[in-house]
Amino acid sequence: MRKLTYFVACSIDGFIGDPNGDATSMMSFVSEEFLGFLTSEYPETISAPGREALGFQDAKNQHFDTVIQGRASYQLALDIGITSPYAHMRELVASRTLRESPDPNVELVADDLVGRIRELKAEDGELGIWLCGGSAVAGELIDEIDDLVIKTYPQVYGSGMPMFGSDFAATDFTLKDVRVFDNGSLVRKYSRKR
Repeated sequence: MRKLTYFVACSIDGFIGDPNGDATSMMSFVSEEFLGFLTSEYPETISAPGREALGFQDAKNQHFDTVIQGRASYQLALDIGITSPYAHMRELVASRTLRESPDPNVELVADDLVGRIRELKAEDGELGIWLCGGSAVAGELIDEIDDLVIKTYPQVYGSGMPMFGSDFAATDFTLKDVRVFDNGSLVRKYSRKR
């Protein structure tokens, strides 16, 4: 059974973006050391245009072969003319507003997102599924998330878009690993407590 991993960046206080969803202030913490970690450990989480710009577009996916993201996250790519931001993976976008996919590599999921994720998890394969964002999608899929990889940047937002846009429900995870970077950023890995 494949796993669903929420691999996400957030502030110290658990926000993935400001009240409008903008997280560009976190980009100042993507140091050479941190980028080296991403390109060696999680190369598939860098967009196809980013991989090309960095010269490693042929890097092998190490953890994920499928990515799911929400409409607002996907819109960031569409706004700059990119219809398949993760062309090196199978892409799904949870959206009730897009009627037609702008790219043959992008599957739209308008209804029963949980059911579609369960189908993907039941497929055979060594690589898992990456939940890229956003808050509402993570909230809807919280019961399906097996692992968390949280890139925490040393910034406090105070308010904004939470990691999980859902009603209160305590969900336990077990800490598996923490990596600390020179600039104060952390990458924490958790697995769902069963």
